[in-house]
Amino acid sequence: MKLYGIKACDTCRKALKMLREAGKDVTFVDIRDTPLERRQLLSFHETFGDTLLNTRSTTWRGLDDSERTKDPLELLAAHPTLMKRPVIDDGTLYLGWAKDTQQALL
Repeated sequence: MKLYGIKACDTCRKALKMLREAGKDVTFVDIRDTPLERRQLLSFHETFGDTLLNTRSTTWRGLDDSERTKDPLELLAAHPTLMKRPVIDDGTLYLGWAKDTQQALL
């Protein structure tokens, strides 16, 4: 299982801790240190659509209107922290750490 996120994200840390405490073998991938490949971004976007973009983030608020209209994949490649987190891949992709994701994985 892989968990894609950033080290500073409380939700990512919480998900990682809970998954490991449940005995899951989880590899954490910090998307700042290891940027996602185009094919990964495409796969995530095909699964989650525009909900993959975190439009409530500080990074999003810092973008001007012309940048916000760019292709979501370009935005995510240029600004990894725009990705809603975490994305968890255990053969099925999950976005976020809501109760439904927790029930499916724990």
